[in-house]
Amino acid sequence: MKSTNFRTLDLNLLRVFDQVMVDRNLTRAARHLAMTQPSVSNALARLRDALGDRLVSRSGYGVEPTPRALALWPAVSDALRQLEKSLVPGDFVASEADNTFVLGMADSTAAELMPGLVEIIERDAPGVSMRTVPLTTRDPRLLFEEAQVDLAVGFFPAVIADLTAQAQAGRLAPFEHQRLHKGEYVCVMRKDHALASGPFTLKRYCAAHHLLVSFSGRPFGFVDEALAALGQTRRIVMTVNQFFTAARIVTTSDLLTVLPRHFIGITGVAERLAIRELPFDTPPVHVEALWQRRQERRSDHAWLRLAVAAAAKKAFLSD
Repeated sequence: MKSTNFRTLDLNLLRVFDQVMVDRNLTRAARHLAMTQPSVSNALARLRDALGDRLVSRSGYGVEPTPRALALWPAVSDALRQLEKSLVPGDFVASEADNTFVLGMADSTAAELMPGLVEIIERDAPGVSMRTVPLTTRDPRLLFEEAQVDLAVGFFPAVIADLTAQAQAGRLAPFEHQRLHKGEYVCVMRKDHALASGPFTLKRYCAAHHLLVSFSGRPFGFVDEALAALGQTRRIVMTVNQFFTAARIVTTSDLLTVLPRHFIGITGVAERLAIRELPFDTPPVHVEALWQRRQERRSDHAWLRLAVAAAAKKAFLSD
């Protein structure tokens, strides 16, 4: 292994290395660093020469790190975060701040969290602004890569599974998450629906007509995955991309839908709905906050995460 002279090593190369490891793509890393892709490639070549290791190799649409790069990255990343924190002029002071934060949420999540966040802003951070953008996917990582959001809140089962797998493999994942709530999905229909009382069997459920909340518009969701595992299917008559819309539609139709139990109370039509336990097993609803790991030590971002967690605690405990 080549010996590295740390005294002559350009520390800017480590910053490029860290961003490439976060993005696993030279083009995205260059965009985040405000550099050209050739400049990023040149910086990596210089670091390769200094360390005597390839560090990354081409893989599909991105790059794959070598074992040495994976071993080196945690120490480099932590050192850069510590240095960044030390050089930032002062910590975030909520009462004096004028930051604008962008949150990615579904309508149901925003309806539950934003009232609490308004209280926190008015009380503690009168100059802070928050904007929400809709989530159209269960995997919001591209929104972060395109710098569209600071924090995403929602149900991201595939993302959390991927991050867990990376951690178990000893890789430093580019995203962090915090669980805000654990709930469950239930079947919802109008009060006088034929299935609102009596046996609610798998056969009767599958024979009914259904409304699916689908952020992407794709007429297949986790319920359909659960049914497929049982050798069953259902007839999806309509898809919508908002939980509020779904709740209102079923109050005036024969359609069934599936909603998070904690959301039903704020639909505005709860008194017109019947709730039935699903006649098969489904994954629990894990409401998660998701953010980029490189934001971890920023004091303004830490305040944002604490504010969202406090709003979630108040919202979900009152369910």
